[in-house]
Amino acid sequence: MRSRLLPLLLVLMAAVLLALGLPLAAEFASSQQQQLIVDRIDDTTRFASIGQFVTERGTAPDAVAADSSERLRTLRIELARYQDLYGINAGVFYRDGAAMADAPRHWRTPEQITADPAFQEALAGRRSHNPAQVWPWQRGRITVASPIVQDGDVVAVVMTDSPTGAMRSRILHGWLLIAGGEIAATAVAVLVAIRLTGWVLRPIRVLDRATHDIATGQLASRVAEAGGPPELRRLARSFNEMAANVEQVLEQQRAFVADASHQLRNPLSALLLRIDLLALELPGGNGEMERELESVREEGKRLATVLDDLLGLALAEHVRTETRITDIAELAAERVAAWRPVAEQESVPLEYRAPDRAADGTVTGWADPTALSSALDAVIDNALKFTPEGEKVTVCVSARGSNTVAVTVADGGPGLADDELARIGDRFWRSPRHQNVDGSGLGLSIARVLLAQGGGAITYAHNTPRGLSVTLTLPGAPPGDGARRRGSQARSATA
Repeated sequence: MRSRLLPLLLVLMAAVLLALGLPLAAEFASSQQQQLIVDRIDDTTRFASIGQFVTERGTAPDAVAADSSERLRTLRIELARYQDLYGINAGVFYRDGAAMADAPRHWRTPEQITADPAFQEALAGRRSHNPAQVWPWQRGRITVASPIVQDGDVVAVVMTDSPTGAMRSRILHGWLLIAGGEIAATAVAVLVAIRLTGWVLRPIRVLDRATHDIATGQLASRVAEAGGPPELRRLARSFNEMAANVEQVLEQQRAFVADASHQLRNPLSALLLRIDLLALELPGGNGEMERELESVREEGKRLATVLDDLLGLALAEHVRTETRITDIAELAAERVAAWRPVAEQESVPLEYRAPDRAADGTVTGWADPTALSSALDAVIDNALKFTPEGEKVTVCVSARGSNTVAVTVADGGPGLADDELARIGDRFWRSPRHQNVDGSGLGLSIARVLLAQGGGAITYAHNTPRGLSVTLTLPGAPPGDGARRRGSQARSATA
């Protein structure tokens, strides 16, 4: 979830920063250009105050009245100094575009002057309009024109033509400062987003661990309610209440099954004993009555087996396993040796294959020897039941990397269909094709519970060329963050 929430927060923060930064950059550029235009307007106003007294002209552009020649000379000197100091072209032009005074000389022809929109606006009695914005990547110049008015008429126009290099440099420098601020703000936003997502998601991670623990049978797992948003704290409290209720209900169910199995076992044993006594008292030659009594005796024994398995399942779900480093290969060999007489009685060869990768024949794993022995007994018993005479059952141990040890029990029986593989291991479930085989349908369920208590698992697959392959997987090393420790982590973690 963090990989989805964190980019979302970053995108939103980046959008906010861009929404603030782009208008700020545009406003800064506009203010710099506006400042340049204001300065040029002040300059043109000063030149206009000098040029408004140079009003007479002769036949040539430089022929002016004698009383204005001194002012004209002053105007030309000021324009030359201005252009030399600032590098800005400037001039005073008559209405027809002819130059009264300009610096440098003839920097524009009369045709270029009259065609300029700023000159036309000045002739109309207005200062030139605000020119288009010049951006740092553009090489433009800014023209500003002011009218010289005498007796209500525009007699001449003052124009300046400014380079924009310095202004563009200032804009670029300002943009770099803004970008630096945006980057710094982005870095702060990233840190805030990381802390925020961690604060929000930490209770969810703890809740996820506790949920997984409960799903794997560790019903005592709980979630600490401290930290996180109020909604998640309420969710943690609700989860703990739910987990407590579920644990109580399952505990009551296990206690009921265990008590019922135990209480029913005694009267059932007494009933079977009475049946045996009744069989002894029957007169000989009554074959039909003997067959009925034998049928009743078999049904009673089957019921006793079911009660024993129910009691075993209830105890397996209730008792906590004590896992430790165990020689899985040695334990599997012992169980195969224990079941070999039964296999010989059923005329089914039972083979044990030592691990190939272990030079000394040992493969160690993390398991409870008693629970693993019981699980292996259930799986081997199931394999022998469904394997016909002449077919064999094979038990092999293998190390899968450094983290997993597998014990595989493969039989040569009829096997199961694909849809039946998904149901095998369910309580009381048996394939419709195998209903005539003795058993309660709880053996593999007990094996699954016993393995899950120690962090193991049981899986089922088709055997080649026929039959069923059952694999018991166990941790190859102590589970540092595994099933045995996740419950305590969930209880002690800070949400």
